[in-house]
Amino acid sequence: MQLKDKLLAQRIYLFLGALFITSLVVSNLIFQKFFYWYPLEVEIFGSKLFEISVGILPYPITFLITDLISEIYGKKRANDMVIAGIFASLFSVGIIMVADYVPAIIDSPINNETFKLVFSKTLIAVGSSMIAYLLAQLIDIRLYHFWKKMTYGKHLWLRNNFSTWLSQFIDTLSIISLLCFFKVLPWSSFKGLLISGFLFKVLVAALDTPFLYLGVYLFRKRFKLKVNEEIQLA
Repeated sequence: MQLKDKLLAQRIYLFLGALFITSLVVSNLIFQKFFYWYPLEVEIFGSKLFEISVGILPYPITFLITDLISEIYGKKRANDMVIAGIFASLFSVGIIMVADYVPAIIDSPINNETFKLVFSKTLIAVGSSMIAYLLAQLIDIRLYHFWKKMTYGKHLWLRNNFSTWLSQFIDTLSIISLLCFFKVLPWSSFKGLLISGFLFKVLVAALDTPFLYLGVYLFRKRFKLKVNEEIQLA
């Protein structure tokens, strides 16, 4: 690969990393607002179905990006991005803790009580999210490359969906369990949130498959990559 192509590939990787980290950090900051992602109110096992946190909205983007990175840049680069995302999330918690400690002035548009109400559960949310997310992403990346090896780089839709479905279920189960355990969410909503969150992620995983195909196609065309060939940045 020529130097200018390698520099371009590095720049694209950087921008993908920025999207990944932003999506991950923001999802942990906005998680306390809930909404119905389907217009009908349905109950299952006594819990409301289709009720999920807005924090889940940017979450599927992270799995799409790691799948794209895994396909084009390889397993190591995908793992590096996950670790960087976890570091960024923990760093954001530190900033929030300092901001919460600093007292607000009398004329501040947001007083101490409002700030604490919005961000007081961020530490628990981020801790729970990081445990679940680290496990889910590492499983996703490992399964993605397992299916890639099994199919000799073909059937992109299979590894994209099969790796994401299992990892998303583990992620949803882990984070909701931890949030209920720490009493951020009531146990009565556990089943509904688990099923709703998983169904939403499965649907998004299926819908983002064409975008993954498009991204892989553009990469292979621009950098003249063969099927199963990866870009080596270093």
